[in-house]
Amino acid sequence: MNSDRIEMFGIEIDSLRMTGAVDRLTTWLHADTDAACRFVVTPNVDHTVLLQTSDPLRDAYGDADLVLADGWPVVFASRLFGKPLPERVTGSDLIPALFRAAEKTTPLKTFLLGAAPGVAQRAAVNVHKQFPNVQIVGTYSPPLGFENDPEENQQILERIADAQPQLLVIGLGAPKQELWIHKVRHQVAAKVAVCAGATIDFLAGEKNRAPQWMQRTGLEWAYRIGTDPKRLAKRYAKDAVVFPRILWNEWTKPGLSRPDFSK
Repeated sequence: MNSDRIEMFGIEIDSLRMTGAVDRLTTWLHADTDAACRFVVTPNVDHTVLLQTSDPLRDAYGDADLVLADGWPVVFASRLFGKPLPERVTGSDLIPALFRAAEKTTPLKTFLLGAAPGVAQRAAVNVHKQFPNVQIVGTYSPPLGFENDPEENQQILERIADAQPQLLVIGLGAPKQELWIHKVRHQVAAKVAVCAGATIDFLAGEKNRAPQWMQRTGLEWAYRIGTDPKRLAKRYAKDAVVFPRILWNEWTKPGLSRPDFSK
């Protein structure tokens, strides 16, 4: 096990702050190497629930080059179990942080893969206005079910290869985005791929992030379910039932170093 990682919920999570994650990714993005595309995953509560029953998703997480805790409950659990993660690092915060870091480097060539038709193009316009040193060299919204279509997958890989990005931002939703990049990472012509969920929608202004105070206090889930109840209510209800069971199973593992609350 990597000494910079902690094991929890059957996966390993990198113990990094946002600054450390950005520094590591910036190094990879500008490395002079022909190595396979490195990819980043960001576990939250929903991912943690999915991981319990999905071998392919666990395999993808096991091969990920960087695993960053997206959800506050995951960070809280790490502290409860005596192996604290320093902070929450969300994909939606990581991408703008990488873009800001690009102001100090050569132009960062980026490809946006995902979101609804037209959304990535609007995101590209906003990125260009806000981050002049970031070049959006390609965008694409794959059709529904693309992951099961070999010809469509080949076309996606060719689009990326033609654009030659350093950074691939994948906004296909979990677990599709993680499973896809794990399957094709050796064919992707990018240095780094980040599974970033709704980040492209946020960059385009299609969706709004929760207010900062809600993000800081762990209430972003409440904002999200309030703005998209039809899509998220069932998922969050399931997570609310299953995640406490996962916490209990982790808590009762033999050999766990638990904090002493009596002090």
